[in-house]
Amino acid sequence: MNARDGHAPSAASRPQLIADTALRLLAERGMRGLTHRAVDEAAGLPQGSTSNLARTRAALLEAAVGRLAEREAAVLTPDELPRPQRDRPSGAGTEAGPGAGAASGAGSAAGGAEVPALAEALSLALHRYLTHHRELLLARYELALEATRRPALREVYDRAGRAFREPVVTMLAAAGSAAPERHALSVVAWCDGVLFSCTAGQFHAAVPTRAALRTSCAELLAGMLPGAGASRGGTGVAGE
Repeated sequence: MNARDGHAPSAASRPQLIADTALRLLAERGMRGLTHRAVDEAAGLPQGSTSNLARTRAALLEAAVGRLAEREAAVLTPDELPRPQRDRPSGAGTEAGPGAGAASGAGSAAGGAEVPALAEALSLALHRYLTHHRELLLARYELALEATRRPALREVYDRAGRAFREPVVTMLAAAGSAAPERHALSVVAWCDGVLFSCTAGQFHAAVPTRAALRTSCAELLAGMLPGAGASRGGTGVAGE
């Protein structure tokens, strides 16, 4: 709630209000439209409020990046992320003798079993972004480009990005990926490409269905995880 609703924001909520307003202005007006005065006006705050919190433009941009990371982290909750098969109690594979063959078989089983869960989580996040969080995507693109010109902002932006990239590496490793870092690059880059294409690129006119996104995610993962190819038949869109 802001001053336009007849209630002045509390000291605790004002930084969040300012950062949220900055993200909205970035999405609506682009980088040139983001000024301290514009944030004050759009947030319904007394003139000078934003500069009191973030005295420089760099500080305002860093606040926006921090708030962007917080809001993006809430797009998919931890409870909605797949739990790696290797973390689940299982007696499978214990009777096979030691050696590379047994390890490969266990990895193949894990990969095949986890593709649907990983594809479900990724497609859910992508669909939520495209249907409910387009503003965050547009603000992120503005900040990403600006970070290429500001080393200090680049550091803040990259630090926030690691919080999203590292869980992908962990999930792929648990699913049996032979090269989780490299595969994570492919997965994250593919997701970023889908989001950009469907927000500001050639496919902006229509949002893909959850079923289509899930199938595409599964096809991507099937090429990375051992034994995953056998699970591809169960990730189609029949009946959806």
